[in-house]
Amino acid sequence: MESVLTKPEIHSLSAAGGTPVSIAFGDGIGPEIMTAVLTTMVEAGAKLELYPVEIGESVYKAGFSSGIEPDSWDIIRNTKAFLKAPITTPQGGGYKSLNVTIRKSLGLYANIRPCPTYAPFIATAHPEMDIVVIRENEEDLYAGIEHRQTDQVYQCLKLITRPGCERICRYAFEYAVAHGRKKVTCMTKDNIMKLTDGLFHQVFNEVAADYPQIQADHKIIDIGMAKAATQPEAFDVIVAPNLYGDILSDVTAEVAGSVGIAPSSNIGPHCAMFEAIHGSAPDIAGQNVANPSGLLLAAVMMLVHIGQPEVASKIHNAWLRTVEDGIHTADIYTPGRSEKLVGTREFAQAVRDRLGLLPLVLTPVAYTQHVEALPTLDLHAHKAEAKELVGIDIFVQWTGAVDELAVKLKRASCPGLDLQMITNRGVKVWPNGFPETFHTDHWRCRFLSEPMAPVSPDLVIALIAGIYGAGLDFIKAETLCLFDGKPGFSLGQGQ
Repeated sequence: MESVLTKPEIHSLSAAGGTPVSIAFGDGIGPEIMTAVLTTMVEAGAKLELYPVEIGESVYKAGFSSGIEPDSWDIIRNTKAFLKAPITTPQGGGYKSLNVTIRKSLGLYANIRPCPTYAPFIATAHPEMDIVVIRENEEDLYAGIEHRQTDQVYQCLKLITRPGCERICRYAFEYAVAHGRKKVTCMTKDNIMKLTDGLFHQVFNEVAADYPQIQADHKIIDIGMAKAATQPEAFDVIVAPNLYGDILSDVTAEVAGSVGIAPSSNIGPHCAMFEAIHGSAPDIAGQNVANPSGLLLAAVMMLVHIGQPEVASKIHNAWLRTVEDGIHTADIYTPGRSEKLVGTREFAQAVRDRLGLLPLVLTPVAYTQHVEALPTLDLHAHKAEAKELVGIDIFVQWTGAVDELAVKLKRASCPGLDLQMITNRGVKVWPNGFPETFHTDHWRCRFLSEPMAPVSPDLVIALIAGIYGAGLDFIKAETLCLFDGKPGFSLGQGQ
């Protein structure tokens, strides 16, 4: 078999009547490791009807800014299972990450990344570690909503929703129950981002109350991630918003042994995608040195998901036996611990040679017919709160002194909406700002009614018109509202 499969060879591996699966060979090392994985699955007895799709760098450069052609979407949506090798997103040019696009477009809201250790065969300082990171997959800063607002300032919006929080938190507890896990830890930064991360933590607590048999706790993400790196034995299942979960899962995978052996699944109510967590590594592409383990173990997760658990167990046990026998690629090879340094093809062949064998030291796996539990939620069950407009934050570009800006803003203001505060990068600089505070050309100007009484939208519109009339460079506005009488907006730092 060639190091990279040809289309006729892919067709020969495809079994008529098998489970439909979309596959993408990806970029960089992708074609090599996908070839190794497909041949191993088929030799192990997997019954798959394979549907190759073209995605990634070549598609970007062909003029599709999303990195995927429209026909490929139809194939993935019809098969409902997608095994994807890593891809390269070209730098610059306004390209969006296809990984993020696929997850969000197909509703794959739960990203599951198991990070166990394989001591003593793969080097780790924490042989008792066995963490599963469950990452929210659709929201947070990965919404990718960015704007350049002034000459000096760029913005990225962090979006956190109550339904999004509830889905991922409930999924984490359902996963814990289904897999015999004892504890779920939530990690956020709600001591700083009290509204967005605060909502995630609040919903986590609400959901945790429905699972009294599972221990639930919370860690601030900075110290939580530090402890996950130095005391990973203290954690079981960790659930986190998108960005934190992405970083955390790479950290825990590396602490466990290597990012190169870490798989992930992306699960939604309609489709699922399976992939290694590492990138396309173009610097080592075509050199027969890449470790196919991350994608192979992702394929194991896929086989369990599509109802072929016996084949999944057979492959996983053969992989464990290969690791035990010291047959290692360069990323996990340790002199004195490993027996033989091999390349991509040789490692995959070693796994195939051990199909039917069990590990002798590591715990054998025995998967059962199990599709990840997807909790059914009424995403509109939360009672709508009474919303009252009480003010507006107006953002302007300005290069002069803040006191001069305040004078212009007061002249433009309307009766009933008073200028309360001006901030720069979130820090209050008027009134009574400090000369030491650094300023850019981006100012948030807060107008509130007194004492936070409801105002009409017409008044807000008149205020914005007055800002324009004063010759100020208006950027955007954010309404300030009370929800059931509580502010739905943060204070300025120093306010």
